Amino acid sequence: MDYRARFLVDPLKKLSLADIDPDDTGDIDKEKAAELTATYLQRMEEDQFLLYADGRQSLLVVLQALDAAGKDGVIRHVFSAMNPQGTRVHGFKQPTPLESAHDFLWRAHAHVPAAGEVVIFNRSHYEDVLVVRVHDLVPREVWSQRYEKINAFEHLLAENGTRILKFFLHISPEEQLERFKKRLDDPRRHWKISESDYSERKFWPQYIEAYEEALVKTSTLTAPWYVIPANHKWFRNLAISQIISETLDEMGLELPPTRVNIDEIKAHYHAAVKATENKKSD
Repeated sequence: MDYRARFLVDPLKKLSLADIDPDDTGDIDKEKAAELTATYLQRMEEDQFLLYADGRQSLLVVLQALDAAGKDGVIRHVFSAMNPQGTRVHGFKQPTPLESAHDFLWRAHAHVPAAGEVVIFNRSHYEDVLVVRVHDLVPREVWSQRYEKINAFEHLLAENGTRILKFFLHISPEEQLERFKKRLDDPRRHWKISESDYSERKFWPQYIEAYEEALVKTSTLTAPWYVIPANHKWFRNLAISQIISETLDEMGLELPPTRVNIDEIKAHYHAAVKATENKKSD
């Protein structure tokens, strides 16, 4: 199944998250999904090696979701296939005083991938059209103009060789509560609990409304949004790994040309081996 087509946000159509089933598993079972996911992760490993070696393009992955939807899980499982040497994760929290002293995109631009890199944003610049809207942190006339600025920012990145994939992890309120319970029941997860987990639930409708508008207004050819059903973690991982893998496949990645005279280097190598052998025999 083509999950890119299935879960792509069409900017020309009205989006209703209520019409997208967070329990959707694409008519595939967990065992088959694990096999396919492993295949995509292997391809991702190979393509990331080429991306790093090629050094001309980069990949930015944006993860957005309501609490407990699985952003950390995606980073842990899907990106486990990638070499940390060419991969970075940046989490966006409440802006620091320094960040607040600049325009809202300043802190995002500082962490975009360099050529050859893969960067994952755990939350992102989209917080500035989501949480600020829901909690009235800035006036409507301010945040409503940010969609166009975000599109221009992402277009700039694309022009400079960065492919952008944006995923909204879609869970149900019931599934969120179940995951909160698991955190409460497991002492190893207590560190993840915050009072805002529950206080923010009363804003669920407002967040959904904010997401629906943001996803439609900022899903573009160069920076598409995908709504990923995320009640089932194994299916979430499958869909995201397929989309990333197929996107990397399309980037035309290849090994760079050899920059040295291989015959000359081989001659140096054999000479070094011979010198070592002669030294051992003395």
